[in-house]
Amino acid sequence: MKVKCIILMILSGIANVANAASVGFQQFTLVSEASRQVNASIWYPTQETAPKEKIGENIAFIGTTVVKNASLSTMKQPLVLLSHGYRGNWRNLNWLATALAEQGMIVAAVDHPGTTSFDQSAFSASKWWLRANDLVRLLDVLLADTKWQAIIDQAEISVVGHSLGGWSAMHLIGAQFDRSVFFEQCREYNNPRTCGLGEELGLNEPQPDEPNQVALLDKRITKAIILDLGLARSLSVTSLNKIEVPTLILAAGVDIGDLPQVLESGYLAEHMPISTRRYKVYEKAAHFSFIQLCKAQANLILEQEHAGDSIICRDGADTTREQLHQIMFRDIYRFLTQPFNR
Repeated sequence: MKVKCIILMILSGIANVANAASVGFQQFTLVSEASRQVNASIWYPTQETAPKEKIGENIAFIGTTVVKNASLSTMKQPLVLLSHGYRGNWRNLNWLATALAEQGMIVAAVDHPGTTSFDQSAFSASKWWLRANDLVRLLDVLLADTKWQAIIDQAEISVVGHSLGGWSAMHLIGAQFDRSVFFEQCREYNNPRTCGLGEELGLNEPQPDEPNQVALLDKRITKAIILDLGLARSLSVTSLNKIEVPTLILAAGVDIGDLPQVLESGYLAEHMPISTRRYKVYEKAAHFSFIQLCKAQANLILEQEHAGDSIICRDGADTTREQLHQIMFRDIYRFLTQPFNR
């Protein structure tokens, strides 16, 4: 059974959902700080049903079906911002964005310059704080545009981030990078896949124009969902202790060579107030289980392209990524749509 059909079956017992006839999709470029050009993608409910086409589809990965540049809904809808992982892109969470839009939500993503598969410039990557600012800029642009402003429910603006995107999302809800904590934790829990990114991401030494971190907090964000983040142990305990935004921390239980989730997602759960966070581990999920579905020959194709890349399509034993996505979507949708009881 297709993921979409199973998701709809799950949702029928959860809430009265505002199903869209189909999903509209648009892409545009916005200009951020220092003429930083950021590519954005947006999914949204629409009553238009044609012409439909695939997006995010290639020889290795399965895409979704949308109506490009379709008309907008006239109803107020929640907004969800998406942040991809290190050297990822909008396609990674396309499955989730489409599923949320089918249920009446507006979902907007950015490709972060310097750390996206489309732009790996060292200069942009080293400006670590601009990842969070990309999301803020996207939100500013949408709320300044009368057509989007008219349908975005500003009381329901959430952020979802995977891997490094989860780290960026944490900054928007009050977490603060602390260089001394980063060094201390890397001495104790050294890992080349996390600590090894310090120089590239500008974490090893202060960068020109590095901001006061309070500036990264965006009080318009009402909920956050963190998908198996990395670099958690660079965030100050003091800042985590003070987070008030309801946060769902979802972790992968299968270790693929990064720090085990208990030292990353678990670090957040340990230091955030119990009253503001929920924490769940998918024991059969690996780090990349949160991204798009792989085609049958994807492992071979990715390995031929670059040795080791087949790990992107590996999940835990006795499960499939499709099954994991069904569970993940159920948990994410419930968190976004149900009241948060502190």
